[in-house]
Amino acid sequence: MRRTTILCVALMAAIAAASPVVHSQTVRVVDRIVARIEDDIILQSQVRELGAFQQMIEGRAESDDRLLAELIEQWVVENEATASHFPEPARSEVDRELSRLEAQIGDPDAYAAKLREQGLSAAQVREMLTRQIYVERYLDYKFRPSVRIESVDIKAYYENELLPELAKKHQPAPQMSGLEEQIRELLTQRAISDLAASWLDETKSRLKIEVKPKPDAQ
Repeated sequence: MRRTTILCVALMAAIAAASPVVHSQTVRVVDRIVARIEDDIILQSQVRELGAFQQMIEGRAESDDRLLAELIEQWVVENEATASHFPEPARSEVDRELSRLEAQIGDPDAYAAKLREQGLSAAQVREMLTRQIYVERYLDYKFRPSVRIESVDIKAYYENELLPELAKKHQPAPQMSGLEEQIRELLTQRAISDLAASWLDETKSRLKIEVKPKPDAQ
């Protein structure tokens, strides 16, 4: 659900152009239930996997509390999407995103090394990437039709956000006309994120969600 940030970074890049998980053989990690949602559970191992996935893609991971909150939100979205028979991402779409991830990291050898560093298998990464695509596509499908971005919104973003950011970086200011579609999509994704956040808060309030207390430090 970081698509807005990614789009913002991509927009800036387009203008400019024109902690590891340690595994020990002597330590046995015991899994535990960290949350219950209705009749389902979330395990500590899922929190660790998501953190390792974020570390691999973004170079850093959120706190365990935030990771758990994200897993709960994923459950809410997936539950509704599945109930409405929303289609799973095509294999070709996942393959394409995996290829982009591998290219981002470097080459197949570097990718394999990064997997080992984070303690992840290729299958785990594929599963989490598939889940991320599914959630993002469903939220886009659910909320995009209700989003309306006007010319005044694009102009306000250009003048109040983009130009000051470019000035701080001592970059030239391009004409707004050449960036309108990119800005429109960025603002659309912002609006989708805001609508999704409100919907998630309201939906979670109607669900039986129990977050387990953390065990006392030994």
